[in-house]
Amino acid sequence: MSIKLTVPTMLLAALIGPAAAAEPLPEAIAAPGESVVLSVHAEGAQVYECKAGPDGKLAWAFREPIATLLSDGKTIGRHYAGPNWELADGSAVVGKAAGNTPGATAIDIAWLKLEVTARRGSGTLTPVTTIQRINTHGGKLDGACEKAGEFRSAPYSAEYVFLKKG
Repeated sequence: MSIKLTVPTMLLAALIGPAAAAEPLPEAIAAPGESVVLSVHAEGAQVYECKAGPDGKLAWAFREPIATLLSDGKTIGRHYAGPNWELADGSAVVGKAAGNTPGATAIDIAWLKLEVTARRGSGTLTPVTTIQRINTHGGKLDGACEKAGEFRSAPYSAEYVFLKKG
């Protein structure tokens, strides 16, 4: 009989103690001393808008994420502009980037550490103080933008780990 470790299980092992199967997270997004409240998979898109930069040239600028949060293949919430994470139990948090490290490939958005800046409702996310976005796939937009105000999205997936202090 073999035991299959899932990404959240391996991540949990990396966060709570040494594990041969899991590598520690990069220091820029690590959350030492914090424990996992919830780990979910996200599927969605990073939305970009064509805007003039400081140099006057048009370039794609990140606008917002739109993603479904999944646990064991079931939808349990959503992730959207703010950035906000909202669960079906009514709890929600807003985060602010506190650290990042590059994704695995040139088309993968960065891994992030976010500090919770606001909470709504009561439920699973109520005690959360830190959010990590890891194991990203896709999400970066490639190509030139030619018309200001145009929108384009880049599909992505990631794992979001919700942590609390203590």
